[in-house]
Amino acid sequence: MKELQLKYGCNPNQKPSRIYMEEGELPIEVLNGRPGYINFLDALNSWQLVKELKEATGLPAAASFKHVSPAGAAVGLPLSDTLKKIYFVDDLKIELSPIACAYARARGADRMSSYGDFVALSDTCDAATATLLKREVSDGVIAPDFTEEALEILRAKRKGTYNVIKIDPTYKPAPIEHKQVFGITFEQGRNEVKLDDPKLFENIPTKSKNFTDEAKRDLIISLITLKYTQSNSVCYVKDGQAIGIGAGQQSRIHCTRLAGNKADIWWLRQHPKVMNLPFVPGIRRADRDNTIDIYISEDHDDVLADGAWQQFFTEKPEVFTMEEKKEWIAKNTKVALGSDAFFPFGDNIERAHKSGVEYVAQAGGSVRDDHVIDTCDKYGITMAFTGVRLFHH
Repeated sequence: MKELQLKYGCNPNQKPSRIYMEEGELPIEVLNGRPGYINFLDALNSWQLVKELKEATGLPAAASFKHVSPAGAAVGLPLSDTLKKIYFVDDLKIELSPIACAYARARGADRMSSYGDFVALSDTCDAATATLLKREVSDGVIAPDFTEEALEILRAKRKGTYNVIKIDPTYKPAPIEHKQVFGITFEQGRNEVKLDDPKLFENIPTKSKNFTDEAKRDLIISLITLKYTQSNSVCYVKDGQAIGIGAGQQSRIHCTRLAGNKADIWWLRQHPKVMNLPFVPGIRRADRDNTIDIYISEDHDDVLADGAWQQFFTEKPEVFTMEEKKEWIAKNTKVALGSDAFFPFGDNIERAHKSGVEYVAQAGGSVRDDHVIDTCDKYGITMAFTGVRLFHH
């Protein structure tokens, strides 16, 4: 198949619409549903991300995409009991495979942003992963293959319209890529930089020179995630998964704050007060996610006021105070932070430190590199200048 007609483009008024190959056959097969233009943008960008994560780490990888940027990305490390609970998979009676763990992590880190996601899996989608997908509001999934049991589960989702795309894992695109803007064609070489190259972490200008093996793995995950995130972007990673992604901001400090706030929310969800919230039976998953998000925020009265809390809880929870939140956030450590370009000032490091960042990888090259280095040294942070910019548009 050389082309596939689509219902419309980015918006319903943008017709006609299609994907096609100028040479050869399309490397994808639609096994179910009718994916749209944005679905394919998400699918093909996210597939590249998980393919690179698998190649770099040797572990199964998953990504949760929305509007052509990742809401989450992770490798398939086992889940602790705490993570199982905050990702809402603790009630499952089946054993979670590594690829299922990868998706639980990718989806669970920022559940608000992942609502209605498009999913990419580096490995064959099995029944365990399909079971997780079945429970979530999601637009579709792309993977190199699907077991028969997984396909049966996914074809029953969303009244039979769930989008399932199989991609040829051996497909390699041409080295030169093109895109059109306002009728003008742009041409560039594909970004084939290898982000697992050990040399990327050799230029360490900070006093602290220690990158643990886990820190290097997490920094690699961060950089590969950023390679497929709309710029400007930064990514916080811990224990093999992105915990906060700041995408598409004109100001880098706004990226760092946005992603840091997401990382803080991920960590705060593990506080006993949040984990033990007394939800009413049968509350919908999306309502539970939103209620937790509000409860953690300074708008907590929206779900705790009299006449409001009864909609969500069997009994009124105590307020999660600012002092309690600060004390809990201070316990988060060993977080890695990547940036798709240099940090222009030390304020980015100041904000990152508040969210437990101990390791940083960024391009370097700012006229204020000295200020950024001094701020790292102030907190004992190890930072590498990679010399690699990762803008993505």
